[in-house]
Amino acid sequence: MTDLLTISSGDLSARINPLGAELWSLTDAQGREYMTDADPAFWGGHAPLLFPIVGSLAQDRLRLDGADYALPRHGFARRSTFALAGQGEDHLRFRLTDSPDTRAVYPFAFVLEMAFRLEGMTLAMEASVTNPGQADLPFSFGYHPAFAWPLPGNPDKAAHKLVFEKAEPQDVRRLGKADGLLLPGGEATPVTGRELALTEDLFRADAMVWTDLASRRLSYGADGGAWLDVAFPDTAMFGLWQVPGGRYICLEPWAGHADPVGFDGDFREKPGAVLLPPGETARFRMAVSVRPS
Repeated sequence: MTDLLTISSGDLSARINPLGAELWSLTDAQGREYMTDADPAFWGGHAPLLFPIVGSLAQDRLRLDGADYALPRHGFARRSTFALAGQGEDHLRFRLTDSPDTRAVYPFAFVLEMAFRLEGMTLAMEASVTNPGQADLPFSFGYHPAFAWPLPGNPDKAAHKLVFEKAEPQDVRRLGKADGLLLPGGEATPVTGRELALTEDLFRADAMVWTDLASRRLSYGADGGAWLDVAFPDTAMFGLWQVPGGRYICLEPWAGHADPVGFDGDFREKPGAVLLPPGETARFRMAVSVRPS
């Protein structure tokens, strides 16, 4: 395993794996863990970065200009070793650039940077995608962090809930279990006003997906226990997922989503895809503030 790198603010410590620039651990000064236990019986991931796609493509094929490229679910960033581009006691920056291997499945030049910074009880993250090419760069990006469920201080999973910034009355979408594609239509939201009571039954049909979330922040926790305040100001799509029985829940801000069922067009035309002009940079921020029990 690649050696993990550690940063600390004194109040919080984070450990990050250069493989995937993936956050593996977030602990407070008392040693309480706020991330997944990564039990492989359920899911062994921690917080993979999703790039250059989010979710699945139909038949795992990226279609561009009449050609097909093999690209599996969530793309290649999570399995790529990032170069260390900067570090200090409380911050780290990683960089991934295109290579012959990436261009074989995604024929574009790109620079993907991932920055982590701790300040007090807050972990601030920023992903940036830069287009050094001569044409628009089509891509999607997503965060996929798995936080502990239950959080420290209240062992009752059923007491945990999400409280969104705004009311979220719209239908939620589902993914096909066999192919991971975005199913047509939706189902009535389980959110009541701004609150979503968390139960494992919510995930028997796999992830829940919001393709146009009104909120750009939410809180996750349980009365009497810890809370996490999560901000994602640059993304309008959101996934919520776990494998029932696992001791984690994934809160996933996305810019993009899986192929809708029946979509067979060019990737540039895919609903939710970002088209980044030459020379420009797109930034995607996520911040997690811990309120211990």
